[in-house]
Amino acid sequence: MSRLIPIALLATLVQAAPLPPDFAAACANFRAENPRGWSFTQTTTAEGRTLVERCDAARPEFSRWSLVAQDGRPPRPQETANYNEMRSRRSRGGTAPHIASQLDLASAELVNRSSTESVYRFKLLRESSGDRTAGHLRATLTFHHPTGTIRRFELSNQEPFSPVLGVRIREMHTSIHYHLPEDGRPALLEKILTRTRGRAYFKSLDADMEVTFTDYAPARGPSRAGADPPRKAD
Repeated sequence: MSRLIPIALLATLVQAAPLPPDFAAACANFRAENPRGWSFTQTTTAEGRTLVERCDAARPEFSRWSLVAQDGRPPRPQETANYNEMRSRRSRGGTAPHIASQLDLASAELVNRSSTESVYRFKLLRESSGDRTAGHLRATLTFHHPTGTIRRFELSNQEPFSPVLGVRIREMHTSIHYHLPEDGRPALLEKILTRTRGRAYFKSLDADMEVTFTDYAPARGPSRAGADPPRKAD
């Protein structure tokens, strides 16, 4: 009988629960990237290297990003040229995915609730019949009640899995953190943390990365007029 007690306690902590209307609306509109119309500095640290970039939202899309520093020093001319070409290819590739379309909202499980926040866990929808990843992942969203915004988005695997032949992922975790909106500013990215542990045939896939976002400023200039209005929950 004693072995059943932890299971019973777990069931009271994580339970299926319908989403409150304001949280459901925030999930439906949620996108991981920053809203348009905001300039910022992005610093990426991974594998002992750093990359500092600036996004100027007032500039045209294909010239919005610039390389500020690489590994703690100003970039060399060839590094700047390579960076500009890389960013140009990314711009031609389209926008970031709409994460909300991948959440199975009907699978919502309440993990925790306080006077200011609620935490829900979701299954992911399979993108196709051959999708070998979605079933192994869970998304966890933290909703901030006073501001009606999503404060944190997390994606983790539940068990080891093989997305493709020869690749074995033991651990995968991504957490995206947002500043709470204040002083007329919408929810904006604070940091992104990723952790991967696995192998591809005989090669290690172990990697950690941290991306931080600082020096926010509203865009100035003609492009501001066409920018999206600040979003309540992004």
